[in-house]
Amino acid sequence: MESKEKETVLRLFFALWPNTVERTALAAWQPPLRESCGGRAMLPDTLHTTLVFVGNVAEHRLETLRLAAQEVSGRGFGLDLTEAHYWGHNHIVYAAPQTVPVQLADLVIDLEHSLRKHRFHFEQRPYKPHVTLLRNAQWSEASLPAMRTVRWRIEDFVLVHSLSDEQGARYEVLARFPLQGGD
Repeated sequence: MESKEKETVLRLFFALWPNTVERTALAAWQPPLRESCGGRAMLPDTLHTTLVFVGNVAEHRLETLRLAAQEVSGRGFGLDLTEAHYWGHNHIVYAAPQTVPVQLADLVIDLEHSLRKHRFHFEQRPYKPHVTLLRNAQWSEASLPAMRTVRWRIEDFVLVHSLSDEQGARYEVLARFPLQGGD
């Protein structure tokens, strides 16, 4: 009798991944925001900006996914996170740019195009770049306290494996994809 092993499935997404300086600056937003809104602060090493959430991918398609990302050619750029906002529908406080750099919008469009070309399915919704800072927060429609701008230099994007265990979510960067010299 032949046994069939179940194929491993990975929960994956593409993201912008801050360096230590940028991550520390973002984490500095958490205490004053948490004082206002309560909630649970995200661990500093999990802070990121999702580009495209791909979801569950069979392990045998991982190399094709990497190939799709390698086909994307974008330019490096600066991303200034200037504002904290609250989403009431999921009780999240997040950092966001006041304006979305055209290079970021183009990167997401190009990545989505390449993923479709390679027959990957993914969440399709209007892109709103953000870094989740707090979960389970409570706030109103009022503006959140002003924060010091975090200047983030984007030189690459990453493929991330989302893992869950008894401690919660943790992320493992599987691959980096460099962008061309930017502005």
